[in-house]
Amino acid sequence: MSDSYQAILELKRQIQQSVIGQEHVVDALLLALLTNGNVLLEGLPGTAKTRSIKSLANTLTVTLGRVQFTPDLLPSDVTGTEVYQEVDGKPVLTFQKGPVFNNLLLADEINRSPAKVQAALLEAMEERQITVAGKTYKLPDLFMVLATQNPIEQEGTYPLPEAQMDRFIMKINLEYPDDEAEAQIIKLVRSEESSTNDTATTINPEHIFKAREQIHNIHMSDAMVDYIVAIIMATRKPQRYQDSPLASWIQVGSSPRASIALDKAARAHAWLKGKEFVDPDDVRSIVHSVLRHRLSLSYDAMADGISADKVIDEILNQVSVA
Repeated sequence: MSDSYQAILELKRQIQQSVIGQEHVVDALLLALLTNGNVLLEGLPGTAKTRSIKSLANTLTVTLGRVQFTPDLLPSDVTGTEVYQEVDGKPVLTFQKGPVFNNLLLADEINRSPAKVQAALLEAMEERQITVAGKTYKLPDLFMVLATQNPIEQEGTYPLPEAQMDRFIMKINLEYPDDEAEAQIIKLVRSEESSTNDTATTINPEHIFKAREQIHNIHMSDAMVDYIVAIIMATRKPQRYQDSPLASWIQVGSSPRASIALDKAARAHAWLKGKEFVDPDDVRSIVHSVLRHRLSLSYDAMADGISADKVIDEILNQVSVA
């Protein structure tokens, strides 16, 4: 195994030491990082959303910017703005960078701010750059938006538009931990309060770029490509499956970004498992995270309490590997 592979496994181990009972969240963060994507974390308060992100930043020794999204937030509070300063007695217009110019950006409770502020992140998430006052500024080579939102408090929120949801490579649902994990969390926090020594190993961010090169070379057979395409087409043309309720559940299917995300995430998943090729298990392991925010469900589905995950389960039941 390469040094970069070992470094990523160590990164995973370090984060898991400080995030108890949310292993799937750690895996998702690593997959997003390895695929140069962005992540939306949805969970109740106290489910380690912020803690996971801080642990990732600390172990990688990269900069972390945090924005608490509120109704009175302005786009310039995220991207930065041009300000007048005196230089040698003359007024000069200079650009003051916002928190988006960090390696990791924590957009906390992103749905608390109106659409104009949310839209300020669109260019950053897709093109890794920001345009202010007609000038374009490049973001760091290692950059990722990690957004959080609360699934139950809807009063005073502004749902993310489909175009922005599509720019998250994954949406991760966080649940409360079980009995055993809850006890471990208590012990972990108690030990952190009494300990003053920080002996954690840090990981060079260069390993991320080397890992991305290796992931690019993971083999994806034509059969696996066809499998991904068939899954996406099942969201767009569910009427093909006449013996299934898919047609009555799905209003709008997934975009081509979903196909690209499935391809990237499946290859990254295979690489993390130490494989040289993608198999159906890799696709199935990440398909819920990649698709659950890219499906628009019908009114009938929502009225019957059908979740996006249940729709994806049905798609996997209907679509077979060639």
